[in-house]
Amino acid sequence: MAAPKRGRSASAQSKPGRSLAFILIAIVALTGGMFLAGSTTPRLGIDLAGGTSITLKAKADQGSAINKANMDTAVDIMNRRVNGLGVSEAEVQTQGNDHIIVNIPKGTNSKQAVQQVGTTAKLYFRPVLAQGPSGPASPSPSPSASSTGKTSPSPSSSASSKSGEKASSSSTASPSSSTGTQGRAVTDALKADAKKSPTPSGSASSTPKTSPSPSASGGTSADVAKLQAVYATLDCTKPDERAKVVQNTKPSDPIVACGENDKVWSKYILGPAAVDGTEVKKASAVFDTQGASGWQVQMTFTGTGSKKFADITGQLAQKQGVQTEFGIVLDGDVVSSPTVHESITGGQAEISGSFTQAEAQSLANVLSYGALPLSFQKETITTVTAALGGDQLHAGLLAGAIGLALVVIYLVAYYRGLSLVAMASLATSAALTYVLMSLLGPAIGFALNLPAVCGAIVAIGITADSFIVYFERIRDEIREGRTLRPAVERAWPRARRTILVSDFVSFLASAVLYIVTVGKVQGFAFTLGLTTVLDIVVVFLFTKPLMTLLARRKFFADGHKWSGLDPKSLGAKPPLRRTRRPAGPAAGPVDPKEA
Repeated sequence: MAAPKRGRSASAQSKPGRSLAFILIAIVALTGGMFLAGSTTPRLGIDLAGGTSITLKAKADQGSAINKANMDTAVDIMNRRVNGLGVSEAEVQTQGNDHIIVNIPKGTNSKQAVQQVGTTAKLYFRPVLAQGPSGPASPSPSPSASSTGKTSPSPSSSASSKSGEKASSSSTASPSSSTGTQGRAVTDALKADAKKSPTPSGSASSTPKTSPSPSASGGTSADVAKLQAVYATLDCTKPDERAKVVQNTKPSDPIVACGENDKVWSKYILGPAAVDGTEVKKASAVFDTQGASGWQVQMTFTGTGSKKFADITGQLAQKQGVQTEFGIVLDGDVVSSPTVHESITGGQAEISGSFTQAEAQSLANVLSYGALPLSFQKETITTVTAALGGDQLHAGLLAGAIGLALVVIYLVAYYRGLSLVAMASLATSAALTYVLMSLLGPAIGFALNLPAVCGAIVAIGITADSFIVYFERIRDEIREGRTLRPAVERAWPRARRTILVSDFVSFLASAVLYIVTVGKVQGFAFTLGLTTVLDIVVVFLFTKPLMTLLARRKFFADGHKWSGLDPKSLGAKPPLRRTRRPAGPAAGPVDPKEA
C-alpha cells in the first residue's frame, strides 16, 4: 500500500494563522466600510420600519380597456418608477380586476416615490403659450417676462427641475427675453395651433380685453375666452382647483395647468400635445464632465417621436419669451418647462439647468416611465405603522434567542471545551452577516423584513450543524485510537465533503425559492442563501484553522476530561498492532498417531 502524501497536510496544518488573519482582516475591512458608508444598521422593510400603502383604482381611457394585459403593464411601469428612485422592497401588485396596491417602505425617497406612483396619467409634451405665478390674487403674467422666471416642480414633486432649463441637442446660449402683449401672443399661438389641430370650436380669433386674464383687442371664440377665463381665476395653491382644470381634457385641446417649484406655484396655458410620452424611447440622468452644465437629462425618441419633436422645437425656436418653452405634462401637472433655442433633430435631446442629481434622476424617471395604458385614481393612502411588525420581530428574536441558548447549553453539555470553538464560529458568522446586511442596504436596496429575520434564525441551525459534523468526525478518529493532531487532519476531508453537499442543497433551495417567488418571501430566500455561503466561509477559514491551533495545546491534545476529546470517555480503542505469522508449519514434536 502506498504511503499517504503528507506534504500538503503538513503545510496546511503548519499555517492556520494565515486563514484566521485573512478572515479577521475581512471583518475589520467590512466593518470600516460600513461606518464609512454611514449605514451601521440594516435597512428595515415596511413590516418592521413602517411605510405607505396606496390603493389605486383603474379607469378606462379612450381606446384602453381594463384587462389583465393593461393591468400587468401598469404594474411593471410602476415597479420601474419606484426602483428608479432606489426605493427598496417596494411591492406593486394587482388586487382584483381593477385595483393596484403599492406598498412603499419608509425611507429617504419614499415620499417622492408615492408622488411618482400616484401620478398615473399619460405624459405629453405641450408648447407653452403663457405662464405666470399663481396664488391668491396673483396678477396675470406678461409674455415678455424672461423665460428664466418660469417655475417647475420641486424635488419633492413627481419630477423636478430648476428655472432656466434648456432643451438642446448640444450646448445652448442663455434664454432670451420676449416682447409683445400677452393677449395677442396667446391668441396668435392658439390660432396657429388651431390650423394644425382644430379645437372643438374649429377656430380661434382675437381675445377681448379682460383683466387679469390674457387679453388683446378683437373678438374670440367661446373656447378661447373660456380658457383664458379659467387661467385668470385659477389658484394653483388649491388642490381642488388643480384637479378640476385637468378633468375631461384631451391631447388635442389646449389646456390650463399648474407647476410647482420650491413650494411656489405657477400656472400655464399650454397648446395641444405635440409629442406623446410613449414616443420617448429612453431618458437618463447624466453628469456633464465636459462642460459646466452639471447634471442633465438626456432623451432618446422613437422614429415617429423624433420627427414630431424636431417639428415642435423648430416652431418654438422661432418664437420669443415663454413661448419658446415646451411643457412636460404628467397627470395635468407641468413637471418641467425647458426653453428651446433651435430645432432639435436626430432623435436625441438633453435638458440642462441647475439640477441636483436627485432632481435629474426624478425627471428622467418621469420621462422614461410616464406613460401608462390606463388612468388611475387614488382611493386610499395609508400610513403603515411598524407596531405590529415590531411586536412580531420582538417575538421572533425572543424565540431565536431561546433556541440559540438551548443550542449553546447542548454544546456545552455534550462537547464541553469544543463548544468554545462552536460559539466563536457562530459569533464570527453573526458578525459577517450583520455587516453584510448593513452594507447591502445602500448597495442593492436589501431591506430586512420579518421573513428575512426567520431566514437568519434558521441559519443558526445550518451553521451549528456544520460544526457538529466536523466535531463528530474528529471524535470518530479518536475512537479509532489516533491522537488529536492527526485526527483533526484526517477528519477534515470527510467532514468537508458532507458540509459542502449539505450547504449546496440549502443554497440551491434558497436560489430556486428566490427566483420563483416575489415580495417578502424573497427576503427569506436571500437571507438563507447569504448565510449558507457565509457558513462555508466560516468553516473553511475559521473553524478548521482554529481546531488546528487548539490541537497543539496541551488541554486538548492530552484529552482533558473537560476538553470534549477525552479518549477514555469516548471509548477509544488501543492502537491496532500488526502481529507476524510464521511462514511454514509450527515447529515442535510430532504426535506419533498423527504421523
